[in-house]
Amino acid sequence: MDAVKSPAEQRVILPNVSWETYERLIAEREERRAPRFFYDRGVLEIVSPSPEHESAAYYIGLLVAVFAGEMNVDLYGVGSTTYKREDIGRGFEPDASFYVRNAGLMRGKTRIALDTDPPPDLVIEVDITSPSLDKFPIYARIGVPEVWRHDGERVAIFELRGEQYVEISESAILPPLTHGALSDLIKESASLDLSAWMHRVRDLAQGRGTIR
Repeated sequence: MDAVKSPAEQRVILPNVSWETYERLIAEREERRAPRFFYDRGVLEIVSPSPEHESAAYYIGLLVAVFAGEMNVDLYGVGSTTYKREDIGRGFEPDASFYVRNAGLMRGKTRIALDTDPPPDLVIEVDITSPSLDKFPIYARIGVPEVWRHDGERVAIFELRGEQYVEISESAILPPLTHGALSDLIKESASLDLSAWMHRVRDLAQGRGTIR
């Protein structure tokens, strides 16, 4: 067992975990947001997020919602929903997730089954504490088109091309958002009050802000 711990956040990686054990842990947690589980063919990561982690995830998710609203983009947010497929032995619980291209199809569903439903169009991953389980092979195998990853300093945008993720400068799901604009806005969330920060997001969506 490998354990990576800080005073505020814990990540524990366990090998040789059966699918049945993974599903039992999910069921025992019930509706609580934490801990979160990531599973890749027998390797289980258990994450207990820190306040810094949760704050970054909150602001990125809020940014997506406000920006999409200003751009009149249909959006369906499904938060930290559990996405799993037993047939490929993988599962994950993102910090936030959204259906954009498939928003109308998925809106109102009380259960997501990836054997029949599409994966989310956008996944948000906050990974401030390292090392941890590499999530990208899980997302790729399940078919998530775009991932935004915040490492505590910047937000990077990745697009699925074939079986690999490629870092891109501008979101294909929510253009014209760029990695620079996302990084700047998340940094500003630590110093601006919520109302002022949301005005910054709206200004950017309406073309009054600067996108770099």
